[in-house]
Amino acid sequence: MPSFGQRFGVSRYEADEAYQRALEPLARRDFDRAHDLLNEAVEMLPSGSEYIAARGLVHVEEAEYPQAEADFHEALRLFPHEMLAHFGLGMIAFRRDKNYAGAVQHFLAASYVQPDRAETLFWLALSYYYQGDLVNAANCLARADTRFEQLHDKRRAETQRWIKELSKHAARPAAKPAANPLPASPQARLPLASDDSD
Repeated sequence: MPSFGQRFGVSRYEADEAYQRALEPLARRDFDRAHDLLNEAVEMLPSGSEYIAARGLVHVEEAEYPQAEADFHEALRLFPHEMLAHFGLGMIAFRRDKNYAGAVQHFLAASYVQPDRAETLFWLALSYYYQGDLVNAANCLARADTRFEQLHDKRRAETQRWIKELSKHAARPAAKPAANPLPASPQARLPLASDDSD
């Protein structure tokens, strides 16, 4: 049976306070302190999927991928639409596994939950780029750039750099197919100019 405090939200309040306090050291990249505070939040409210997913992101920053995956999967078990968990699994697919199709799926799931999150749009764009899908990459980068600009976020400079990179791709002329391409098999007949007179 839950305690009086748990029934009336005291643990939730304290857990949320610990979570909020973890954001500041996380922004400073003090991952040890952030991890300690997130552990406190999880201890106070073990069903807090956002706290668990945030702890997973700390593990990603430390390249502790097995611990990160465990946290993300637990967060998704508790709440299947946990945005941070999908985002984190996308980061693992992108960084560790170079599985850009898997990264796209997780970043898309995260963006369905929070469509205007600039960081998700940025990593979704890069995942599309490395898959060779330049159209979706450009669209997501444009949306991320707009959002970073609205937030006055210095990460916009990186988005601008990628937009320039995509512009270079768009400016390249498409390769023209050879007039008489070689056959797929060495045994196949070469296409000759006189063949179209048959």
